[in-house]
Amino acid sequence: MNAVQALAPLFGPAFDTDPHATYRWLRTQGPVVPVLLTAPFPGCPQGITGWLVLDYDVALHLLRDERTWSKDPRPWESTLPQQHPLWPMLGHRPNVLFTDAPEHTRLRQVITDSLSMVDAGRLREDVRHLADQLISRFRADGHADLIGQYTVQLPGLVFNRLFGGEDYGPALVAALAGMLDADPQKAGAAGAAFMDYVAKIIAAKQQRRGPDLASWYLDHPGSRSVEEVTHQVVLTLGAALEPTANLIGNASWRILAYRGRFADLANGSVAARTAIEEVLYLDPPMANYGAHYARFPVDFYGALIDPAQPVLISYAAINGQLETTPGSGGAHLAWSAGPHACPARQPAMLMAITAVERLINAFGDLELAIPTEQLQWRPGLFQRALTHLPVTFAPQR
Repeated sequence: MNAVQALAPLFGPAFDTDPHATYRWLRTQGPVVPVLLTAPFPGCPQGITGWLVLDYDVALHLLRDERTWSKDPRPWESTLPQQHPLWPMLGHRPNVLFTDAPEHTRLRQVITDSLSMVDAGRLREDVRHLADQLISRFRADGHADLIGQYTVQLPGLVFNRLFGGEDYGPALVAALAGMLDADPQKAGAAGAAFMDYVAKIIAAKQQRRGPDLASWYLDHPGSRSVEEVTHQVVLTLGAALEPTANLIGNASWRILAYRGRFADLANGSVAARTAIEEVLYLDPPMANYGAHYARFPVDFYGALIDPAQPVLISYAAINGQLETTPGSGGAHLAWSAGPHACPARQPAMLMAITAVERLINAFGDLELAIPTEQLQWRPGLFQRALTHLPVTFAPQR
């Protein structure tokens, strides 16, 4: 890999504010380029390096080639200090995300079979009901932070119902909000609260099954132990909650940033699905992810990649490269592709579309409270998400 000093950093204020500028420059260097994933930290004075895929066809080649590429990060992790900065997102766990076939096939079947049992009509009604509940809490105020009061809370409440959480919804919402906090201590405490939430769900469903994902995971013939199901539930929630919240938040921002688009949605001339698809092209909620590791040294489109080096897919950069316009039916990679493509695409889309529809239906005069250039984006190379989305509107009784 090139000298660390020459690598483009996927962090810092400039990247957080306008990552697309970095992606445009990186694409001039080739379809697969070395990048700096973290700043220096104790035990790793040069920071963590990796590779970034920026081309659509190259990404598809990698995502579908299980003979060359593995999802198991443990050989790479063995070269790093324990609890490194990327561990929360890339550290190995015994679940479907970090395994290869045939184990991956078995674990994924548990998730896909269980998700297929979710009734779309009932899910849509649940999202509507919970969205309206959240909106009712601030509609009389004349102002709100849509991130903290709506987009972060709604997926937590919905998935709590999907997993049969009954009265545990507020605990999940609080844990999710805390995990997004910039303070490491608060985020760590929230992570522990999240694991406690999952443990309570599993314990309750061991005693009494219900028509919910947790029960279906436990009863699926592909599940081998309660511990395994626990890891599967943690993964499903982790992979669904923040990306869905980011998707709703980014869509709301883009709609409000362009008043013409808000008017088109409000009068029904443009569907909410179109706004969601635009976000999936232009600001996908997971910007860079899909880490893979070469099983052997490989010359991959001019990049000489050794084993135990993380290769990430830049969904944001790839989508920005496409000439196909949003809504035209062309493909994008916001849901990834290949055997590890997102299995929850349909419920996530339903949730995001319904959330945007309820928001637009509730307020005909919703406006950004500050200029869009003053909005702040959460730091991090993986997600694309706002820290706050302040809005104003006429108070409603």
